[in-house]
Amino acid sequence: MKTTIVGYPRIGQKRELKRAEEAYFKGQLGKDKLAAEAARLRAENRTVQLECGLDLVPVGDFSLYDNVLDAAMMLGAVPERYQKLGLDALDTYFAMAHGYQGTHGDVHALAMKKWFNTNYHYLVPELEESMELHLVPDALRGQIGEACAAGLAAEQLKISVAGPFTFLKLAQLPKGADENVWAKKIASVYAELLALVPEGAWLELDEPWLVHDISKEDEMLFVRIARTLLNQKHSCKILLQTYFGDIRDIYGTVTKLGFDGIGLDFVEGTKTDELVSSGFPKDTVLFAGIVNGKNIWRTNYRQALSHLKSLAPDSKVVLSTSCSLLHVPYTTSAETQLEPDRLKHLAFAEEKLAELNEFHVILDRAAGSGTSVEGLLDSPASDPALAANDALFHEGHAAPNKAVHERLATLTEESFHRTPAFAEREKIQHRELGLPLLPTTTIGSFPQTSDVRASRRAKRKGEISEEQYDEFIKGKIADCIKLQEELSLDVLVHGEYERNDMVEYFGDNLEGFLFTNNGWVQSYGTRCVKPPIIWGDIWRSHPITVGWSTYAQSLTDKPVKGMLTGPVTILNWSFPREDIPRRESTLQIALAIRDEVLDLERAGIRIIQIDEAALREKLPLRRSDWHREYLDWAIPAFRLVHSGVKPETQIHTHMCYSEFSDIIHEIDEMDADVITFEASRSNLSILKSLTEAGFRTEVGPGVYDIHSPRVPSKEEIVDALHRMLEHIPKEKLWVNPDCGLKTRGTKETVASLRNLVAAAHKVRAELS
Repeated sequence: MKTTIVGYPRIGQKRELKRAEEAYFKGQLGKDKLAAEAARLRAENRTVQLECGLDLVPVGDFSLYDNVLDAAMMLGAVPERYQKLGLDALDTYFAMAHGYQGTHGDVHALAMKKWFNTNYHYLVPELEESMELHLVPDALRGQIGEACAAGLAAEQLKISVAGPFTFLKLAQLPKGADENVWAKKIASVYAELLALVPEGAWLELDEPWLVHDISKEDEMLFVRIARTLLNQKHSCKILLQTYFGDIRDIYGTVTKLGFDGIGLDFVEGTKTDELVSSGFPKDTVLFAGIVNGKNIWRTNYRQALSHLKSLAPDSKVVLSTSCSLLHVPYTTSAETQLEPDRLKHLAFAEEKLAELNEFHVILDRAAGSGTSVEGLLDSPASDPALAANDALFHEGHAAPNKAVHERLATLTEESFHRTPAFAEREKIQHRELGLPLLPTTTIGSFPQTSDVRASRRAKRKGEISEEQYDEFIKGKIADCIKLQEELSLDVLVHGEYERNDMVEYFGDNLEGFLFTNNGWVQSYGTRCVKPPIIWGDIWRSHPITVGWSTYAQSLTDKPVKGMLTGPVTILNWSFPREDIPRRESTLQIALAIRDEVLDLERAGIRIIQIDEAALREKLPLRRSDWHREYLDWAIPAFRLVHSGVKPETQIHTHMCYSEFSDIIHEIDEMDADVITFEASRSNLSILKSLTEAGFRTEVGPGVYDIHSPRVPSKEEIVDALHRMLEHIPKEKLWVNPDCGLKTRGTKETVASLRNLVAAAHKVRAELS
C-alpha cells in the first residue's frame, strides 16, 4: 500500500508567490526571478511531501495562476485577441488571467467562475473555430525535469493535469459547435502528452466533472476521449482522478475501460462505498480519497477505516486525499497563537500528509499482526495511534450555548417571511429614497491601500492604540465619502477600511470562531483569504458595524449602505464544523446578522446590503440534491436575516463569479429588494435568464470587471447599459461594478468610477 495526494497548495506558506507575481506585474521583478521563486516553492513542496513519507509525488499541480488556464496554454487554446497582442508566452498567460491594457492593446480577461463547490476560481477557456489545437509542452516538461533533477525516480512521479473531458465541459465552445468534434481535437493533443510522461510514472487526469449527473450522451463522449488515450498509452500508467462527489452514473463504464488507476472520493462521495462494494477491478489500483482535502479537522481514523473494510483482501490501494490540498492552509506549525487543546484538533496540508503516513503505518502494523480492518474497528485500543485518534474524537469541541439553541427552537414559519410583499415595498422605497433612474453605487469596499494595511498591522502589534486606529479609519471613511460625492455616485458606502476580509471580519466579531495567523488559502490567482474556523455555537455579543455606518451617514445627505456579509457566505467561506449539520450553523449565524440588521435600521441606515457572494458555491453538484440538501435551508436563512425590517428599509445583496441562471427563481425567493451580480466577465449572459424568469427584484449586473487592472471606457459601459435595458426595465436597473474594489489601486478605481457615472448620466438623459 502506498500514499499520495491529489495536489498541494502553491501560493507559498507566507504567500511568496503572490508577492513575487504582484512585483512582476508592477515591473519590480524580472521574469527570471519570478521563475526562480516558483521553482523554489515547488522544491519546498517536494521536500515536505517526501519527508512526510509520501510515495507518489504530484508534479504539475503547481500553477502560476490556475490549472485550467495551464491546460488551455498546454493545448494551444489561446484566443486570437491575446495572440494579437504580440506578447511572449508568460505575459500572454497573464493577459488571459486578468486582462491587458497597455502599449500592445486593450483586452478583457477570460471569464472566471467558481471551481465546482469550492471557493477557488478557475479561468474559463475559450475555444474558437479558427483554433488549431497543438501540444505546447514547455511548462509541464519543465516541472517534470525539475522533479527528475531533484532525484525522484519515475516510479515516484504522478504527473497531474486537468482531464480532457472536464476541460471540454468547462470550456466556452463556439456558438453552435459540435462537442464531439472538439472532443476529438482535445483528445488527440492529450494523446501526444503521453510521450512526455517518463516510463513507469503515472499520468493523472483530473476529471471532477464525472461526479455530476451524467447523461448517456456525456457518457459516450467520455468513453471516446478515454479510449483515444488508453489505445495510445505506452510505458506510463494512466490514473483517472475524480473528486467532490461520487461517480454513480458512470462507475460501471469507468471501471471497465482499463485505466491503470481510478481515484475516488470517499469523503464527499456519498455512494462511493456502495459502488466499490459492488465490485472493483482486481488489476486496477484504487486511489482511495479518505483524508478530507477541503476541511481542516483531523481525520477520524475510524471513519477512514470503515471505507476500506469492504475492499477485497487482494485489492491494490493507494491512500490519498479526497481532493487537492489547495483548499486548506499549509501547516498548523505556524499557528503559535492557538491554544494547544484546540490546535490538536486541526490538520492543514502538511498535517494531512502526516495523517496519511500514520494511517499507512496503522494498516501495516495490522497486516503484520494478522489483524483485519474489521478487527481494528472492533478493537481500536489494539493500536496506539488509532487509540489516540479515537480519544481525540471523544473529547468534542466547545460546550453548547443554551441561549442560542433556545432561540433557534422559537423560530416559526413567519420568522422567515418579510411583509408587505415586494411590489408594495418597492413603491414605498422609491418614494422614500427618491433615487434617480439608473442609480449608481459600488459593491462596498474601496482600495485597501498600504497605509490601511500598515495601520491595522500597527494596532495588532500594539504600536498604536485602539483610539488612534479608530481615528485613522474615520479619516479614511471621510475621504471615501468625499470622493464618492465628487464622483456624483447616488448611493454611497463607507469603504470597509476597518475590515481585513468580508468573512474574517464578522467571524472576529462573533462568538464561536477561531482564527489563524497564517491560514492562507488561494481563492484565485494572487488573491488569498484566511477563512475563520467555526469552533462552537455562534452568536453576536455586541454591535459590529453600526458605529462605522452611522459615522459615514453623518457626513452626507445621500444614503449610505450598511454593509454586512450574509450567513450562507460566512458559513461557506469558513471552515465549518463537522459535528452538526451545516443548516444549524447557518441559522445561528443568520440570527446574529439579523440582530445587526435591526440595529442598523434603528440607527437610521435606510439601505442595508447583506452580501451572499458564495450562495451558489455549495450548491450540490447533482441537480437532484439541490433543494433537499441545500436550497431548502440556505434561502430561508437569508430571509431570516432581513424579515424583521420595515417596508421602507431597502435590502440589497450581492453575488459573484458563479453561474446563476439555473437558480434564478430561487434567488428571487430570497426576497431582497436589490440584487447585484457579477456579470462583466460572463459577457452579461445572465440577462436573458432574468427576462425568461420574470425576475421581480431590482438588479445591478456589474458593468465592468474589478479583477482586472484595466479601466473601462465610458463608451463600453454605455454599451453594456444599453444591452441591459433590452432585458431589464429601466425602473429596476442599478449601475455598479461587478464586485468590491478592495484589491484595486486608487487611480484606476477613480478613473473607472468616473466613467461609470458618466455612462449612467448619458443613458439616464437618453431615457428621459
